[in-house]
Amino acid sequence: MRENAAAGHSKGMSREDLLALPVAVDLETSNRALGLGRSKGYALAKRGVYPCKVLRLGNAYRVVTADLLDLLGLAA
Repeated sequence: MRENAAAGHSKGMSREDLLALPVAVDLETSNRALGLGRSKGYALAKRGVYPCKVLRLGNAYRVVTADLLDLLGLAA
């Protein structure tokens, strides 16, 4: 991962990080992979227009990793 020295946290995800993801990930992880901010990602998911498949489980959102990888051109 690349480090954002100014903010002290990582930004974006490497190809290796993406391919190592579990079957479904939280919205924060998907947002980071897509380069979306927290507010934008949650707004898209809430409106049902997130760029890949999102599952709503109670109060939590989960993104299907296969759809995320396909969107990013990394599908197996």
